[in-house]
Amino acid sequence: MIGFIGGGNMAEALIKGAVSSQRSAVSSLLVSEPREDRRKYLEQTYGIKTTESNKEVVSSCNVVILAVKPQNMAAVVDEIADLITEDKTIVSIAAGITLSYLQSKLKTKKLIRVMPNTPAIVQEGMSVMSLCECFSDKDIAIVRDIFMSVGKVLTLPEKYINAVTAVSGSGPAFVALFVEAMIAAGEKMGLSRDNASELAIQTFIGTARLLDTGMPPEKLREMVTSPGGTTAAGLKIFEEKGFKDIVYDALYAAKKRAEDLSKV
Repeated sequence: MIGFIGGGNMAEALIKGAVSSQRSAVSSLLVSEPREDRRKYLEQTYGIKTTESNKEVVSSCNVVILAVKPQNMAAVVDEIADLITEDKTIVSIAAGITLSYLQSKLKTKKLIRVMPNTPAIVQEGMSVMSLCECFSDKDIAIVRDIFMSVGKVLTLPEKYINAVTAVSGSGPAFVALFVEAMIAAGEKMGLSRDNASELAIQTFIGTARLLDTGMPPEKLREMVTSPGGTTAAGLKIFEEKGFKDIVYDALYAAKKRAEDLSKV
């Protein structure tokens, strides 16, 4: 069985993906969640089993996904540590919780750290897995399938996870900020908020789909930009304001904060 400790938004996204893609049978999923209303919602929406006991999840499941907030991880790990045996696979999706920390607390080497992102809610997520070399292909496949049900998956050494956190973990907020700015600019130029929102959001969706075909972003930019045209005028402002430097500084700040959290 596959168990989730924590039944919040990201856990729900993974449950929804696993159930809708039929990568995991409903009967093979068990979720622990302290809130009764949340347990009832998950049971009624997805037909899965829930419990308020974290220990029941660990006792019943071979794969346990720790879907709790970083500040709650220590308490959860201490609670379940005695029940973790070397045959169990433990997956953490909490930011800043390192594999070395989990290794120091749990009696299994089968540990996986995953950084998913918010678009997993609509099955368009980007998840990055870091793990030790002790896994069999079968064990890895079980976990990878869960995250593939909500988007794409990369496997990278843990040393890259803070950069991953900055680019894809925090990235949706940065993209959303850019969309906010486009909408606000559209309103200032006389468009209604509804029209500005539809224009900006659909432009992002369409652009993302073009890029997803494999088209390099610089080529797409060149396709849209005519010499002396409107796009060139706008790009000149971005260049003058140091847009690329601003983006780098923002992502670097996010990476540094991820490094700080990992030291706690």
